[in-house]
Amino acid sequence: MVIRTVLPDEVEDVVALHARARATYYPGGLPQDGTDWLAAWRSALVRPDGQVLCVVEEGRMVGLASFRTPEGAPADTVKLFQFHVDPGHWGRGVGSALHTACAEAWTSDGKRTAVLEVHVDNRRAQRFYRRHGWVPEPAEPGDHHLTMRLPLTAE
Repeated sequence: MVIRTVLPDEVEDVVALHARARATYYPGGLPQDGTDWLAAWRSALVRPDGQVLCVVEEGRMVGLASFRTPEGAPADTVKLFQFHVDPGHWGRGVGSALHTACAEAWTSDGKRTAVLEVHVDNRRAQRFYRRHGWVPEPAEPGDHHLTMRLPLTAE
């Protein structure tokens, strides 16, 4: 297992992994909200203020994480925008290894807090994040996403 920065020419692999992972928590199929995921990921891969990491096993991308400091947030806050593991690799430690790499990058960059939003129906992801120290914030009825927060400490 190798964890590294995603290269811009790997954008199609990123989009395919993203779609496979998201499909698991939308029982009716992926919502067609008009998002051009190819363009969105292309942008994420070249943002100077963000980073996209991937996990590669046997030459195949099996996990990815995208993060940056969101606009208007304190400089010591990082937001995990995307975190996906190929469903065929669940339960093999890919997500935990990727999460550890993210947390190490965040703390070495001086971040003190990480935040994310997870779909309310994605219980599996919520359990994963809780196991890794993330704490949910109170949600309003009808919200489609749950905000979670992770306090970071330098080792």
